[in-house]
Amino acid sequence: MRPVLLVATRLATFDLRRYLVGALLWLPVHVIPLASGLLLQQVFDQISGHQPAALRATLWWCAAFVAVEVVRGMVIVVAWTYGVYWWTAAATLLRANVLRSVLTARGPAAARLPHSSGEAVSRMRDDVADAVDLTDESVSLAGTTLFAAAALPIMASVDPAITLVLALPMIAVGVLSRMMRRAIARLHGRARRLGAAVTAYVGEMFAGVLALKTAGAEAAALERLREHNRRRRDAAVKDRMATDLLDAATTTTVELSTGLVLLLAAPAMRGGDFTVGDLALFTSYIGWLTALPRSIGTVLSRLPQAAVATERLTRLMAPHEDAGDLSRGTGVWLHRDPPPAPPPPPPADRLQVLEARGLTVRGVLHGVDLRVERGSFTVVTGAVGAGKTTLVRALLGLLPLDGGTISWNGTAVADPGTFLVPGRAAYAGQVPRLFSETLRENVLLGRPAGDDEVRRALELAAFERDLAELPEGLGTVVGPRGVRLSGGQVQRATAARALVRAPDLLVVDDLSSALDVETERLLWDRIAGRGPETVLVVSHRQAALERADQVIVLDRGRVAGRGRLAGLLESCPEMRRLWYAERVVEAEERVGDRSWAADRGLGREQAGG
Repeated sequence: MRPVLLVATRLATFDLRRYLVGALLWLPVHVIPLASGLLLQQVFDQISGHQPAALRATLWWCAAFVAVEVVRGMVIVVAWTYGVYWWTAAATLLRANVLRSVLTARGPAAARLPHSSGEAVSRMRDDVADAVDLTDESVSLAGTTLFAAAALPIMASVDPAITLVLALPMIAVGVLSRMMRRAIARLHGRARRLGAAVTAYVGEMFAGVLALKTAGAEAAALERLREHNRRRRDAAVKDRMATDLLDAATTTTVELSTGLVLLLAAPAMRGGDFTVGDLALFTSYIGWLTALPRSIGTVLSRLPQAAVATERLTRLMAPHEDAGDLSRGTGVWLHRDPPPAPPPPPPADRLQVLEARGLTVRGVLHGVDLRVERGSFTVVTGAVGAGKTTLVRALLGLLPLDGGTISWNGTAVADPGTFLVPGRAAYAGQVPRLFSETLRENVLLGRPAGDDEVRRALELAAFERDLAELPEGLGTVVGPRGVRLSGGQVQRATAARALVRAPDLLVVDDLSSALDVETERLLWDRIAGRGPETVLVVSHRQAALERADQVIVLDRGRVAGRGRLAGLLESCPEMRRLWYAERVVEAEERVGDRSWAADRGLGREQAGG
């Protein structure tokens, strides 16, 4: 339980002023009923004749009771509004710390992320809520404890025996909660895992709609979803039953004590030792005293749930980070501007030479050397499975290295994943990733830049004619994963995202696989002529290879050749094989483009776009 208590304490103290103000607003909500009960006692004693009755005095007591309840209602509204702000800030803090670790901690995040994005989303939504709710419930527990500490002496001064009966449920609830803690944690953990599996599978279904339709697998996919839902439903019912069983036991115990109070009060009232006002006081306080065992039961059931949540969230973070890093007060900005983005690297740190020695990734790369000098256009090529993508991803710190070193201007880079970032390097990956936002937001991804910079990046990516045809220009929403764009448009938009960051080193992985030959040549002409000075490209296409200052040929994870294209065509059999195979493919593509254009009466330039 230590990690859970650490997280709860950190959440309470990361913004201590707001937490204390929120708590001080909620405490009167629990304490004000003390005054309400005493006022009811006076009202009913006067009405029943146990005290000298005066209509005016009775009305004043009634007015005081109403005023106290109105004040309590106003405090609830203010406390609720303030509490929502704190809850949101605390949840944001946990999510921000998890994302910080995923995006910036040493080592690739892929090894820490679950099998699907849906699982990660489930943790960031449900498990964060479980962790924050534990700290939130501590305020209710403090308020009900304060009420009980004041109410029980008042009631004991009226009748100690009846008061003792009301203390028994608290002891029973504590014992029962202790016995059920492990069962609740086990059932809650299973429910969370199976719920995340449903979320993940739904995401995969949406992402693979085309594959399901072409395979005729819609019925099988829906049946699998139903099975996931059945398992999730059974686990959720068991989880809820365990929690409700504890709550039901708490409620039953409290109701039994209430009945005993009424049984004990009846003979005392006949003897004149227990007035109607005393009964009104006890009845009023019983309702609020029942909140204490309920709060205790809620907190005790929240503890194992928060333990599951803390463990699942911590697993998303780097191996050396723990619950302390999960709840560290790194700051959230809900009503003020965040700190500015880090500036680009200073001129003294601008790229002169990037060098890799002996890069090894088990089973894929075997001692690969790479040297990229400023102003060069380097192409890594090879057959499918040769290790091209693995090489650039390992170089950028996106995959773990089993061996080798990387240096920037002669200085060793300990963690390339946090060093080779904009503006030192920008990466356009093999699998484009667009979001269901505007084209502008997909290019910028939060970068502070104007439309002129976005348009320039899109022009470098040979996207200006496509931009002119979009219905809302830069404001066009591209849909999930860019579904409203063609494959070539998605690739060029991804290239523009890297280009707008004006990096020292542009790394491009198989960017032109969905482009026709003419558009591809235009793209490389612009990047080589007006783009970043230094470019590292993974490609087998002629348009890229012909512009290369240096071609590195990979064959089964090893360097089979290195040099300019002309020399490699003479000295490297693997390069000759790749080159002539690609010439055949591109010739067929040109014939297909011309046939498509002829069928529609289009000119060559129009077909090339």
